[in-house]
Amino acid sequence: MKESKEKKKNKKKNKIKETKPWVKFYPEGVNEHLKYSDATMVGYLLEAVARYPESIAYDFYGYTCTYRDLYEKIRECAKSLKTLGIQKGDKVTICMPNTPSAIIMFYAINMVGGIASMVHPLSAENEIEQYLNQSESKILFVLDLCYSKVRNIIDTTKVKKVIVTSVSDDLKNIKKLVYKYNSRGKVPNIELNDDIMTWREFLNYGYDYQGEVICLQKATDPAVILYSGGTSGSPKGILLSNLNFNALAYQAYNMVEPAGHGKSLLAILPIFHGFGLGVCIHTPLCCGMKAILVPDFSPKKFISLIKKNKPNLVCAVPSLYELFVKDKSLGKNDLACLEAVISGGDYMSDVLKQKIDEALKEHGSKAEVRIGYGLTEASAATCLTPTGRYKSGSIGIPFPDTDYKIVAVGTHEELPPNEDGEICISGPTVMQGYINNEKETLNTLRVHEDGKTWLHTGDIGYMDEDGYVYYRQRLKRMIVSNGYNLYPSHIENVINSYPDVLTSTVIGIPHPQKIQVAKAFIVLNEGVEPSKDVMKKIKQHCEINLAKYSLPAEYEFRDSFPKTLVGKVAYRQLEEEEKNKKTEE
Repeated sequence: MKESKEKKKNKKKNKIKETKPWVKFYPEGVNEHLKYSDATMVGYLLEAVARYPESIAYDFYGYTCTYRDLYEKIRECAKSLKTLGIQKGDKVTICMPNTPSAIIMFYAINMVGGIASMVHPLSAENEIEQYLNQSESKILFVLDLCYSKVRNIIDTTKVKKVIVTSVSDDLKNIKKLVYKYNSRGKVPNIELNDDIMTWREFLNYGYDYQGEVICLQKATDPAVILYSGGTSGSPKGILLSNLNFNALAYQAYNMVEPAGHGKSLLAILPIFHGFGLGVCIHTPLCCGMKAILVPDFSPKKFISLIKKNKPNLVCAVPSLYELFVKDKSLGKNDLACLEAVISGGDYMSDVLKQKIDEALKEHGSKAEVRIGYGLTEASAATCLTPTGRYKSGSIGIPFPDTDYKIVAVGTHEELPPNEDGEICISGPTVMQGYINNEKETLNTLRVHEDGKTWLHTGDIGYMDEDGYVYYRQRLKRMIVSNGYNLYPSHIENVINSYPDVLTSTVIGIPHPQKIQVAKAFIVLNEGVEPSKDVMKKIKQHCEINLAKYSLPAEYEFRDSFPKTLVGKVAYRQLEEEEKNKKTEE
């Protein structure tokens, strides 16, 4: 029996995915659905090499490299990896800052089918040991300045070869000599042998290699391990695929105007961090931009780097953008080069955003801070404020092909607009899982009743009717006081709105009756001295603007806050300090 025309029409209609409300805010020409490369990460990079062979791929202290030359360097490195026996699925750890050799090694590992495990060179000795054993790495590529830590633990790992490099290996002429001079006494003694070699010796290994270096892989094959941690809990190895990174790059290219060929980006965020590796390296290199590599993650150099290199785009954490407000050396047009300013990795209050926007305008830039949101488990970026369409308190709208929903904590039950719950994400950038940790993987990646796999972020927030997302804070940061749920970010927003305050951080501290109460740490604006009078006025401001049960029980002035290795506020360190105080009392 033939189906009626009406039934056929309804079937076709049901197959069409309902357009999300936020799509209308996408840049002109950007669709809800994008077509992603089915290549590997290095294969996607090769597409840019083919289009822009003579364009500058990266700039390192004035030393530049074209896309054509970058690809040749990657192939040479890949030949050496093959000579050392690296096969598909083998892990290689990169314990390096943002240097050309680290970028070359990263893509060479991908070319031969290996998996790159990214580790911070300033990690503690026992942390490096833990990362190497978690990943079961066969080769370690490490900065010479950190070698003493490696020497003490390498025999307790499965690492067969150690490749030691120096920042000076990527420099030339006078800059090379200056770096070596400044590094005197800082580099530990390194006894080279068949298993411990320099970067140059490693590259020579592949000189006579005649075999094929490119390993055929699927887009869904695993490619990178990044590690969580910093603000909470023990680090977990996060396994990400070629598709995860390629999807992120193409989404970011479409959402971040004016990303594209001929533009430059200041890559100050480190490559062991998802934001730094995915947004500041892979994205610009896959769309023909110039990545200005910054190996030293130092806030003090942030302003001078912008003045000297004049990047068009910059991606950073809020604590760095505070310098736009603080720095008195900025001239009228010192920020005129900036066309896109992206903030992620930590919470930014409305008040701080307004101050930074004013500073950008005052110093010649037409850009405004665009707040984004993401987490390493979703390749670092999933949501961004549309240009000129900021909503107070919002972290923006989801990227194309990225679905968001808010669920009641501990359930799969989707909540209506404007109701707080756990933020869940589904899309092509969501991780494959945690390495060697099935329990945590199953707890974080859950298949809902709609058949999709959803990443439960552990973050509290809500969505409004237009699809804008609002972040409250980490579920673990929520303070439960006498039965009330207190949101530190809300309290911080109120404190930051007081004119004398630059920024604040709120944590929960123990209380004998209420279980927990809030404590506020406050950094004042430059030129404002801490005093009882200032403290009294801030308290009065809070009493007017906060519910009584949300009021901080304690306030403390600080010159600055402790930071994690990537520049986030280290809440756990503040909590530990308070815990130690109570113990001493």
